[in-house]
Amino acid sequence: MLDIFCHTGRRHRGSQPIPGTSILINTDDMRERLLKLRDKLQTMVDTGDQASEVVELDQGRSGRLTRMDAMQAQAMAQAFGQRRQFMLRRVAAALERLENSDFGKCQSCEKSINPKRLEFDPTAVLCIECAEKAEH
Repeated sequence: MLDIFCHTGRRHRGSQPIPGTSILINTDDMRERLLKLRDKLQTMVDTGDQASEVVELDQGRSGRLTRMDAMQAQAMAQAFGQRRQFMLRRVAAALERLENSDFGKCQSCEKSINPKRLEFDPTAVLCIECAEKAEH
């Protein structure tokens, strides 16, 4: 759970204000959460690489349908791998925003992102209003 503090005029150790607000986020906890997510995703990428390797043609061992099943499983593994790589890039960008004190600022309107949204998805780059506009 993300620790959110009301600004009292005193800065808490390991916390920073969300840009444009007086709300402090515990950056140490957020950094730890993002690093754990990064490690988990990297492990999944590493183990998923084996599943997306080229399907060998061995008609003696398997029939046409078995090969099609294997090719479908390979395609799904490749798609999952691409999704994990995408998420790794998002996590790396969130960690960079934490270091640059830009974490929690909407990249579209530059208003603050609701702390509850950041708790749900620490890689969020848009406030809820801008995210809704981007969907339509």
